[in-house]
Amino acid sequence: MLELLNITAFGAFHTVIAIVGVIAGFVALIAHREIRITSRSGALFFWFTIGAAVTGLFIFRRGGFGAPHVLSVLTLLVLALGWFAERRRGFGRLSVYVAALFNLTALFFHFIPAFVESLTRLPLGAPYAAGPEDPRLFGPIGTAFVLYLFAAIWQTLRIRGAARRAPSPGAGLA
Repeated sequence: MLELLNITAFGAFHTVIAIVGVIAGFVALIAHREIRITSRSGALFFWFTIGAAVTGLFIFRRGGFGAPHVLSVLTLLVLALGWFAERRRGFGRLSVYVAALFNLTALFFHFIPAFVESLTRLPLGAPYAAGPEDPRLFGPIGTAFVLYLFAAIWQTLRIRGAARRAPSPGAGLA
């Protein structure tokens, strides 16, 4: 089966890790309305996304170091900054926004290689796209990006609304 899809065992391992990360990310979004590393699903998302990004650095299907490797490094950077925001409050009052948006961004990043790799292999014998630069990929990736933007706006408004509803320290003490 792997031969039919032109994928190595390591590539399949990488794909399984990434799929677990994506599922955990969506579970976190549905259950908690954001991906928080402190939740079980958020932690699974975080670690499996790191695993997918690191294993992605060792896949050279299209030659040497290229755009997929840059995306892996960017994903690791976004996850690190999201962790720094959530766990260390490294961005002050903005930390809750930075953590939510960076984790959401890492989830979006999963979809770029997912669409490229899936749609350049499937359907078998007549793939949807001829290669990673095929303009037909702009539609699925662009749609995912628009959904990401809507989700980012929703997250920002939701967090801001929650902050406004929270009692301020010392409120009610007179």
